[in-house]
Amino acid sequence: MNQPERPHRSGLVDRHISFLEALRGAGMSVSLAEDLDAIAALTALEWSDRSVIHDAYAATLLKRQAQRPTFDALFDLYFPRLVGEGARAPDGSSDEAGEGEGVRDNAQALQAFQAELLDALSQDDQQRLVQLAAEMVGRFGAMPGRGPGLSSWSAYTALQRVSPQELVDQIVSALLAQGRNDDEAQRVAGRRVGAFTRQVEDDARRRIAEEKGPDHVANVAIRPSIDRLDFTSARRSDLEEMRREIYPLARRLASRLTQEHHARRRGPLDFRRTVRASMSTGGVPLVTHHKPKRPHRTELVVLCDVSGSVANFAQFTLLLVFALRDQFHKVRAFTFIDHVHEVTHHFKPGADVADVMIELAASTAHAALWGRTNYGRALTKFEEDHGDALGPKSSLLILGDARSNYSDLHADVLQRLAGTARHAWWLNPEAARHWGTGDSAAPTYGAIVDMVECRNLTQLGEFVHDLAG
Repeated sequence: MNQPERPHRSGLVDRHISFLEALRGAGMSVSLAEDLDAIAALTALEWSDRSVIHDAYAATLLKRQAQRPTFDALFDLYFPRLVGEGARAPDGSSDEAGEGEGVRDNAQALQAFQAELLDALSQDDQQRLVQLAAEMVGRFGAMPGRGPGLSSWSAYTALQRVSPQELVDQIVSALLAQGRNDDEAQRVAGRRVGAFTRQVEDDARRRIAEEKGPDHVANVAIRPSIDRLDFTSARRSDLEEMRREIYPLARRLASRLTQEHHARRRGPLDFRRTVRASMSTGGVPLVTHHKPKRPHRTELVVLCDVSGSVANFAQFTLLLVFALRDQFHKVRAFTFIDHVHEVTHHFKPGADVADVMIELAASTAHAALWGRTNYGRALTKFEEDHGDALGPKSSLLILGDARSNYSDLHADVLQRLAGTARHAWWLNPEAARHWGTGDSAAPTYGAIVDMVECRNLTQLGEFVHDLAG
């Protein structure tokens, strides 16, 4: 079945409620008012076109573009485009590939399928690619006879069998023949193969949802929205999307901070001027007068652990802080693994984000002498070489998971640094429940400076808002 029929009312209500609960479970805030808006929109629409229903839900529930991939994946689970084997032919005729297992997956069938897939990818024929994704899972992703609790469909198995990534060179050749240059052809080919891979994963989830129910798949297989995704578990494609979110996030934060600064721009009450002015109104202070508020903006010093998976978290935090550098009086940044290196000069006004990320990655080599994270040594070197960066007007922000390979922590050094600064905070990208396990020094350092869990863009934005405010 290609298009959903108008469901029974009680079934639709249950599906609607489950869909909204799944959105909330993935980190999206859906209020009761938005719930009612969605119901009102759906009541006024015909259910003959699935895309209309999709757009109605998106218009009433979505707040940010970053939430769109998660929203789309959950919508496909609760309101699937296809049912069962799907429909290779839109008219509902049977798929000739499904007539027998011997025909479904053999060398000849695989070669023919790859040729058809190559043609569709080269032409960027989206309708055919959607159909081929469904066929690919049906032919090559079936895993019958699996044990209890295991799904009988696997996108990984289908992708390994067909290997669409191996078609990239042929897609590039086809694009070059269309007049594209080599760099553009490589980017376009990679993007198309990546998009097709996601379509295959979507169809496998659709089939699993039919077996186990959409709630099961939503709980175990749908990744949270990009602003709720943990820095330490992000894939390469997630990191690219996070980078695109940094500057919109910075603009939203800057706008909020500016409004709040304006709202608080009045200083304390000037009692003498207020009383003097009230003499003209019979002693009634109709107008209050305030003393000028002394401007204050934080001088920020950032010290970042850039080892291993923590490096992604440190880079995003640095990018956000520097995107908001106008909210601070002065910003200096240092990276370390076991040796300290200043990276302030990389964040030039107007610098390209991609270039900054490349330069930051290259500078990591200067932050390690022995190659193992050592917070105690890094704190000591920072105090020796850059201690003058801190003062009574500055705030110290440390970024890292506080895992120091059982080395000497030099907590006394951190105590002196925190005592020199006006404020000191520590952002930790690790879940608080893991603090103090293994080689984690979080409890020791957290007793000296305020340690805050910061695992995703949402938590990062909330902290920077409080910091700059």
